[in-house]
Amino acid sequence: MRLRMVGTIFRKELVESLRDRRTLFMMIGLPLLLYPLLLVGMGMLQERQSDAQAARASRVAVWGELPADMAAQLTTPGRMELRPWAGASPSLHAKLAAGAFATPPSVPLGLEADDAPARRAHAPDTPWALEARRAILGRTVDAVLIVWPGSEQRVRGGDLAVVSVLSDAVRPDSRKALDRVSERLGKYRETLRKERERQRALPAGFSATLEIQTTDVATDQRRSGMLLGMLLPYMLIMFSVMAGFYAAIDMTAGEKERGTMQTLLCAPVGAMEIIGGKFLAVWTISTIATVVNLASLALTFSQLSLIPGMKLSVPLSSYFVAFPILLPLSLMVNALLLAVGAFARDFKDGQNFLTPILLGLMVPLMAAMTPGIELNGFLAFAPVVNVALLIKGVFVGEWTGELLFLVMLSSLCYASIALAFAAHVFERNSVLLGEKESLGSVFDFSRRPGARPSPGVSLLAFTVVLVALFYASMALMRFGLPVLLVTTQYGLFLLPVVLLVRLKGYDMRDVLSLRRPSARAVAAAVLVGISAWTVVAGLLVRLLPPPESVSKGMEQLLLLGDKPIPLWGAWLLIAVTPAVCEETFFRGLVLGGFRRLGKWPAILATGLLFGLAHASIYRLLPTVVLGVLLGFVVWRTRSIAASMIVHALNNGIVVTIARSGGLVRRFGLEHAQFIPWPVIGAGAVVLAAGLWLLCGEPAPPAPGGPDPAP
Repeated sequence: MRLRMVGTIFRKELVESLRDRRTLFMMIGLPLLLYPLLLVGMGMLQERQSDAQAARASRVAVWGELPADMAAQLTTPGRMELRPWAGASPSLHAKLAAGAFATPPSVPLGLEADDAPARRAHAPDTPWALEARRAILGRTVDAVLIVWPGSEQRVRGGDLAVVSVLSDAVRPDSRKALDRVSERLGKYRETLRKERERQRALPAGFSATLEIQTTDVATDQRRSGMLLGMLLPYMLIMFSVMAGFYAAIDMTAGEKERGTMQTLLCAPVGAMEIIGGKFLAVWTISTIATVVNLASLALTFSQLSLIPGMKLSVPLSSYFVAFPILLPLSLMVNALLLAVGAFARDFKDGQNFLTPILLGLMVPLMAAMTPGIELNGFLAFAPVVNVALLIKGVFVGEWTGELLFLVMLSSLCYASIALAFAAHVFERNSVLLGEKESLGSVFDFSRRPGARPSPGVSLLAFTVVLVALFYASMALMRFGLPVLLVTTQYGLFLLPVVLLVRLKGYDMRDVLSLRRPSARAVAAAVLVGISAWTVVAGLLVRLLPPPESVSKGMEQLLLLGDKPIPLWGAWLLIAVTPAVCEETFFRGLVLGGFRRLGKWPAILATGLLFGLAHASIYRLLPTVVLGVLLGFVVWRTRSIAASMIVHALNNGIVVTIARSGGLVRRFGLEHAQFIPWPVIGAGAVVLAAGLWLLCGEPAPPAPGGPDPAP
């Protein structure tokens, strides 16, 4: 072997590789950008979480009678809120006050420093510990402080008093509450000790005054679930994406390199058929990898102990819940990989294009591994982060149907956007044939006068508006409900429709059904509007009764907050404004795009999106049915004005009843959980009359056909 030739070839290959800008970016640029972004982002996220925890007041339940000086120390101004006997049942209250439970034994002197809390033990299976666990894990309080009977007499008599502090080691707010209680009790103990030593002329540090015993109410499942929840989302998502990563490269850039893409384009198949088949193949490979990873991890962790002495006890059901949560994210990522991979000309080019996407997933996935980060309403719409945190909550045992609904809804929205982008890319033969074209060139916003929106445009508009609506609502909540309603309704429902119609050159009268309704149509709309609420709310709410928090939120919305607003103002904000703005968006743009699907597919799809836009699993069924009724009204009357009448009357009557005590009593709603059956029956008769009038309207034209004069 000639070393000179080895050196020559080495220099040649190195120079050629360094001439490639993508290689330089992957070798130098991406590490310089990615790792600072990861560290800074995680640091900022952790800092914001810590600041938020520090700003929140700790809710501490006090079970027992506090000595006067101890109460003075605990109630000093600060971030702590004492709640006497919160979370304790009347029977437990009586038993603790009567001294029915033995005080936990003290830790032998010398096993711990007097200045520190006693060793942290797990909660015993006693009635007081079980009720404290329910109160803390149910988030009624953050911690429970038990002052055992006779503590005040012990303090006054110079004896050792014992208090117990129960908290959840898994939840950050509970740990923070424990720290605050322990800190204040420590100060109280130090003051009491100095006073005793001064009175009895004892050496400093000799006397024992107060023992603070801390107890962890977290079960083995929660503790092990917390550990798995920090690791598994990252591992599951990355392993699943890696399977789709290579499949997407092979089915796009690999086919171009082998010359089979051109053959496929010459076959009698459409672009949507190509993207559909390829996407299903990539997604199937990724899904199989997800199933295999879940099964392997479940078997592995069932036999493994991450921490000596702690057995992992995550139920098998958690893995079954995690699987469907991953599917929308898999849809989104694989569609994105397939769309971007179509721009690559060979396999190496495909790796260069898709590797940044793969590495970019690391940034949001690290959020699930950051201690103290929990899923909330704001993060439920953050892509990738929401799925990772929800899986973490599933393994910890802290997840709700409402959060699951929001995460799945937002993930499906992002998946729809990615699928629409992939379909648009595959419609361009220049990209599939390997011609040099940038990502930005696939976005075509050219104006085509007289065109109609497609179902894809309607779906894309809905997903973008829904995400914007969610975050705008979170940002505007502090300004009050009137400002929130006006801004979101006119800014996010009405304005995008007007801009899109103008930019794309759509026929506004045709797309939005801007026609004058007949007298029969107006009469039918009035009958449906005054009766729909009785049937929809009376029957469907019985099938899925909302929790008290949702009912309180609806009541707050109908009353527009705490500030009194005249009835005409409430009608304007809650009845007229949504009737104009939401109907223009849903029964105008969205239904106009779905018309080519046919009558009932268009009406049902629009009604479903209308229900999803209200972002509540408990309001989903009633709003979907109401949306279907509104779509049917527009389809039969060919006038959006008719559905606006129905919408305004439906909302306005509910607002009027909610604000009038006399009407509440007249309809029998004063102490009723549901609408009484006589009211439902009367409403059903009126609704049937309205639908009968609608069915008498002339049949609308076929989708895409000429429209008869109104």
